[in-house]
Amino acid sequence: MTGIHRVAVLALEGVYPFELGIPSRVLGAASDRYELATCTVDGRPVRGNADFSIAVEHGPEILAAADTVVIPSFDATRLTREPSPAVTEALATVAPGTRLVSICTGAFVLAGAGLLDGRPATTHWRLADVFRAWYPAVDLDADVLFVDDGDVLTSAGAASGVDLCLHLVRRDHGSEVANRAARVCVVPPWRDGGQAQYIERPVPEDPGHGTAATRQWALERLHTPLTLPELAGHARMSLRTFARRFNEEVGLSPGRWLIQQRVLRARHLLESTDLPVDEIAGLVGFATGTSLRQHLRAAIGVSPLAYRRTFRGLAGAAASA
Repeated sequence: MTGIHRVAVLALEGVYPFELGIPSRVLGAASDRYELATCTVDGRPVRGNADFSIAVEHGPEILAAADTVVIPSFDATRLTREPSPAVTEALATVAPGTRLVSICTGAFVLAGAGLLDGRPATTHWRLADVFRAWYPAVDLDADVLFVDDGDVLTSAGAASGVDLCLHLVRRDHGSEVANRAARVCVVPPWRDGGQAQYIERPVPEDPGHGTAATRQWALERLHTPLTLPELAGHARMSLRTFARRFNEEVGLSPGRWLIQQRVLRARHLLESTDLPVDEIAGLVGFATGTSLRQHLRAAIGVSPLAYRRTFRGLAGAAASA
């Protein structure tokens, strides 16, 4: 993506201040690549979910010129099956092809406007039953952090909005820029969109005997064929205990987590080097280039060469062939 990307954030009545600030904080940390502005449907202040109102500098007129429109979450007690006439009128000014992004309950606005029909989406897991009852034409997956369906992206509640905005930066400008933005915001640079929203027991009973040290150990050895017994042995746990605790802490099985980390490392190398695909596969722990191609396509739907071409142009893609 080249040039300044204009992002309009639409604050609705009952907006959560935290989620309202996520786009500005995360995208704003990506240097000067984004121009952000916040608006309401009439340019007037809106009542936030907290004990204060939020004043903005813009009305709905900025939506028509935006490249991306973000609808942050708002108090679930204000949910309606269809958006208010004022919201519907504001959304009608959004130009076709504009990227639409929602955080948590913002997905209800997109769905109520018919913008999610026949498409995959997510929202907060606690609201999944209501969402499915109201919008049966939407392919809802309430078990993931966010869903990227090209020009429409939806996320779950609260902090998943951070994950989605970092994903936008990564998609627009690559891992290096996204990682720098994450460091500025002091947040993890990557949580896969397919990670579980709700982890039954995220903090282990004995934090001194968790799997964090083993995960770090594994990240330093991704190029080796790590096995579950090796991981459990490093953590000094039985296989069953290790698998259970790992899933409790991360929300993924050890095997799925390893694949996720290897794909992430491969994406970084595809973006930042001209190494051949087969060599990258070996460096990240996949047995063959074919295996890397299969896992990358499963994760993001493209081949390594197509992914590299997105970030490094035709010359970089040709060099890796």
